[in-house]
Parts: sequence; C-alpha cells; structure tokens
Amino acid sequence: MDQQHFVFGHLPFWVVTYILALTAWGCLGRFMMQAFIAPDSRNYIWRGFVMLTGWAVWVARRLVPSYVTPTFLPLVAAFWLFAIRTVFGLFMLSAGLAPSITPAGAAP
Repeated sequence: MDQQHFVFGHLPFWVVTYILALTAWGCLGRFMMQAFIAPDSRNYIWRGFVMLTGWAVWVARRLVPSYVTPTFLPLVAAFWLFAIRTVFGLFMLSAGLAPSITPAGAAP
C-alpha cells in the first residue's frame, strides 16, 4: 500500500487548519458572549475566549478601518480566519499536500 496515512501523512495541513478553525470559532463565541459579559469580567470562560482569540482581534484591529467599533472586531477576525483557512486548504489541495478521498478501486 503506497498511500500516505490520512492523518500523519498530512500533518501540516491538519495542524494549520485546526488552529485556524479553533481561533475563528472562538472569535464567533467571543462576539456572541460579549453581549452578556462585561469586557473586564473575571469569568473564566470569558477569559479563555479572550486568551484564545486575542491575537486575531489584535491583528483585525490593525487591518480594518478605525470606524469599525471594537464590538465587531471578533466578527471581522473570524471572517478573515475562515477566508485564510479556505485559501490555505485550496492551496494545499492543489499542491497535493492535503488528503483526498478517492473511491475504492480508483487509481490515485
């Protein structure tokens, strides 16, 4: 069997897409939670979301125009993270570095 292992044969693909997806979904969670929790709250779940997504919101704050209020920065960061994840996945797939599922009996 000359086919690579589905997970370990494409580990860079899985690690990068997992980190981007985790941070993007964390940004969406942070955006929704900020309606219920104060920004300086000591709630451990809120602090976890802030710690997980802080770098992405920081980058979004510097990339978007200043008229975007801080309330919407996690949403903007999530959009860009999902876009980067999609482009990265398509690039890896076109380069042959992402896993692909072929039908049984089909030539690779």
